[in-house]
Amino acid sequence: MSEAGRRLGVRYVLLGSIQRAVDRLRVSVQLVEAATGTQLWAEWFDRRVDHIFALQDEIALSLLGALVPGLQRAEIARVHRKGPESLDAYDLVLLSRRDVDSGMPDRVRRALAALERAVLLEPSYAMAHANMAMCHHCLFLRGGLKEERRAASIQHAREAMHHGPDDATALALAAFSIGVDGHDRGRALAAFETALTLSPSCAIALILGSVVLGWGGEAARAIEWSERGLRLSPFDPWAFAGYDAQAMSHLLLGDFEEASQAAYRSVQANPSHSITYVQLAAALAKFGKMSEARAAAARVLELQPGFRYGLQFTGVNCAPKLAQVLGEALGCVGLPA
Repeated sequence: MSEAGRRLGVRYVLLGSIQRAVDRLRVSVQLVEAATGTQLWAEWFDRRVDHIFALQDEIALSLLGALVPGLQRAEIARVHRKGPESLDAYDLVLLSRRDVDSGMPDRVRRALAALERAVLLEPSYAMAHANMAMCHHCLFLRGGLKEERRAASIQHAREAMHHGPDDATALALAAFSIGVDGHDRGRALAAFETALTLSPSCAIALILGSVVLGWGGEAARAIEWSERGLRLSPFDPWAFAGYDAQAMSHLLLGDFEEASQAAYRSVQANPSHSITYVQLAAALAKFGKMSEARAAAARVLELQPGFRYGLQFTGVNCAPKLAQVLGEALGCVGLPA
């Protein structure tokens, strides 16, 4: 395997096999680190062969959606093994990803330090700017809704779009900041659609796009985008955001049990993110589980002591009808407006 990697000039090799039994096809795939032969990820896809071309497309999309997170984890682990003095801009972006994806202000500040180094090394690096936009978004939303953070999020998002018009992931991250912090949902959704045209398996575009749609009150579309994204990448670091979108959207549609279930999944995916408990508190209150709702509300204030739902709704430009439904529920459980 190491020889194959050396000859091909690659760090990772994707191996696969196909087995057919009557009307079913099984495709087995594994990702291997070329230098060590270590298996990093493996999966199999079992499908009927009624429509072979549609089957090819389905397996390709499923494979890409499942493969990308595994490959990213391997690359992050590789970068952590390198000496700090040898890190280039690409390595610095990878080094920051876990902290960016955490949505935790303290970790996000640490990520910003690495990303600022990356931009100094490569000022036109779209992914560095896109991740900086996400950092400033987190610090805006969870750090007092300060205007300078919002402005920085939007500026780095614009830089990412300018320098990475053909980078689906960079476009998706930038579109999120433009939609949520910049309150320009039209431009954000156009960028998400471009990202999906570039890469139909770009789960992060669907997941983050569902959040923009959700806050915009487009409930049915938000649920559909979230479900598609989570099918492609069920263990995505941003899965909690997709479940958040489902929770607020089911709440708006009046399906409080579904909203509660989605909010619980969001909390499970990221138990340290205050906004997940906002959705949980509202959904449980509407579902009539007031003691659990008050416990979720208390957790919001533990994680984000300065939380005010009215300010939060203004910060994300929440659709008026959704703001009304959420506000009524959150007020009932003691969260301040």
